Amino acid sequence: MAKDILKINYEKYNLSNGLEVILYPDKSQPLAAVNIWYKVGSANEKKNKTGFAHLFEHMMFQGSENVPKEGHFRYIQEAGGNLNGSTSIDRTNYYETLPANSLELALWLESDRMGFMLGGLTQEKLDNQKGVVMNERRQRYDNQPYGRAWELLFSNLFPEDHPYHWPTIGWMKDIESFELNEVRSFFQTYYSPNNSSLVIAGNFELEKVKILVEKYFGEFSAAQVPQQPTTPGFLLDKVKQITHEDNVQLSRIYFVWKGVKAYDKSDAALDVLAYILSSTKNSRLHKSLVFDKQIAHDVSAFNYSAKLDGSFIIYSTAKPQTKLDTIREEIFILINEIAEKGISDDELVRAKNSLRSSFIYSLQKIDTIADQLNHYNFYLGEPDSLIFDLSRYENVTVEQIKNAAKEFLANKYVELKIIPKNSANDK
Repeated sequence: MAKDILKINYEKYNLSNGLEVILYPDKSQPLAAVNIWYKVGSANEKKNKTGFAHLFEHMMFQGSENVPKEGHFRYIQEAGGNLNGSTSIDRTNYYETLPANSLELALWLESDRMGFMLGGLTQEKLDNQKGVVMNERRQRYDNQPYGRAWELLFSNLFPEDHPYHWPTIGWMKDIESFELNEVRSFFQTYYSPNNSSLVIAGNFELEKVKILVEKYFGEFSAAQVPQQPTTPGFLLDKVKQITHEDNVQLSRIYFVWKGVKAYDKSDAALDVLAYILSSTKNSRLHKSLVFDKQIAHDVSAFNYSAKLDGSFIIYSTAKPQTKLDTIREEIFILINEIAEKGISDDELVRAKNSLRSSFIYSLQKIDTIADQLNHYNFYLGEPDSLIFDLSRYENVTVEQIKNAAKEFLANKYVELKIIPKNSANDK
């Protein structure tokens, strides 16, 4: 495959206030995408003060000194565009895609968020959004079947002083206790130009956009941003087994192992290992548990690598009358098989072909490219890292997959069983 088609010709520079600006002109379509990453996620929170970063995913749509409540949605949608935001353990992201002739509107709205948010932040808005976030937590976590699985896994895998110990949405008691002065302080600490990167991609004139970026973002002052949190080195010294009763019909078993940071030398091999375990109907776990033995309703494996640390996860939902211990036994037979004998060349080729397709597919949409540029800039410091990223997977060998299974999945892990309430099964 010619690597040139994956090369993204961008320009990157910094404003005097520290804002990173990444411009990618592409006149092949009449659209423009604006994508801003603030380098703040739930990892930047503290014990008993969790959920602030996710709260701002909501608060940033509540208007400011200059934009009315919900105005961001109304203005962008009336211009024919779409917008949203997201929060992870590492970063917070806001983005818009709209007709190119409305690009200045998106820049004004994003600059308004950065510079004039606090002027419109009232106790009434905070109370309203606390209620929204608590309802979201009830819907997506507390009252959602299997909804508490991820926070149970990560809070047991990562020690209490680890920045990935708590869920991104925060603990309910912490959300209830948000105070206006704390929220204001969190914003002033992290949502500054020198803690963010702005990507503009699509149909625009390079020099004209530079003038607009200076016009809308150049006046803001840099802030004193704390250093990124550090992580305690750790490995579990024993297997942690947890059973959680929930409003579910089918029992499910989860396993999580400590993994590696994003782009660590073993990261790509763990991604490929996860693909070989469960990503297709012919993958090892799916074929055995779901198709051949028909003991599981589903099975999934994935490697989750983040800025500071990582994890490797497998979960499977049991068929009625299947004991979760039966599923556990079969999963470990197949893991040990890879650790001892490796995989076939055909399995590796299929995995690489699929991953290569996903890389090429990601270049089809301008908003996806904009987000990729911010992603690589954040994790690698080089926005145009698509070719490097793809090469990591193309260079993975059978031996590396075998070693990854042996090195990481032989360690102690957290095992979580979620079973129907009042069920004697699998207790």
